[in-house]
Amino acid sequence: MTPRERAGQLVMMGVTGGLDAAEARTLSDGAFGSVILMGSTTDGVAGTRGRTDAIQEAGGGAVLVAVDQEGGLVQRLKGPGFDTMPSASEQADLGPAGLTAAAARWGKQMVDAGVHLDLAPVADVVPADKLHSNEPIGKLGRGYGTTPDEVAENVAAVVAGFREAGLSASPKHFPNLGQVVGNTDFTAKVVDDVTTADAAALAPYRRLIADGVETVMVGTAWYTHIDADAPAAFSPAVIGVLREDLGFTGVVVSDDLGVAKAVADVPAAQRAVRFVRAGGDLAISVDAPAALAMVQGLAEATQGDEELAAQVTAAAGRVLALKAAHGLASCEPVLG
Repeated sequence: MTPRERAGQLVMMGVTGGLDAAEARTLSDGAFGSVILMGSTTDGVAGTRGRTDAIQEAGGGAVLVAVDQEGGLVQRLKGPGFDTMPSASEQADLGPAGLTAAAARWGKQMVDAGVHLDLAPVADVVPADKLHSNEPIGKLGRGYGTTPDEVAENVAAVVAGFREAGLSASPKHFPNLGQVVGNTDFTAKVVDDVTTADAAALAPYRRLIADGVETVMVGTAWYTHIDADAPAAFSPAVIGVLREDLGFTGVVVSDDLGVAKAVADVPAAQRAVRFVRAGGDLAISVDAPAALAMVQGLAEATQGDEELAAQVTAAAGRVLALKAAHGLASCEPVLG
């Protein structure tokens, strides 16, 4: 693979609605290995399959397709064939066995529509006394409980159901958005001054990693007790907790680095570079032009930088291994 092709494997591009001609060109020009389906649609399973088939045609049949399909206020795919998914707080009432059965059904619907990865479930632990002040999770009903053990049991049940359906999961937002007030999508610097590297709130991730979860999403809030100098997605210390302390060897995915206010002060061409330098693998940009800039910036940054080039190679190997599990790449990716 060329440096540009490797970089393309490490950036996930947003596609809003049907794939238009401009998006098809960007997908091809950027050598993107993955896309995230943006925009809420009511096309149903069959209509979504037509959309993902068009993406595969433009991407040479080797594109990992992801979506935000949590339930409640965050359900991108609707219409005939897709269940209406309740919010996470309501899903929790099903109990672990019921939740696994429901997730297996929802997962099969996504797989039938051509989706490989659901950027869910939310594994954040919002304490009961912060449910009404926590803007990104608590106030929106996106949490599976108010204690680490409760959340861990429920998200493990969801991931088990997805796995049964052949769908990969990406629990989020590591290390935890449960203690913050602001939303990183709309606020420039959201700070958590509570969570530590050994916080009880990491329990859901410990459980999921032990169960073999394939990917984990890292957020863009700042964690002063872990790294006061960088947001999580750009922090070697935060990603180091995930890799070294928790022993995660799969794909580290970023929260959106395209239009989120949390990264607006970083040039687009530098965002994937900072993420990969910190130990990340797959940078999401819901904005296609920003995604293209991220690929170009990452490819250029590897020239003459042996350390970064080695990180890109290793990250591409992890991403290709995930894709191979879905029949989208060789089972033994060879880079060089």
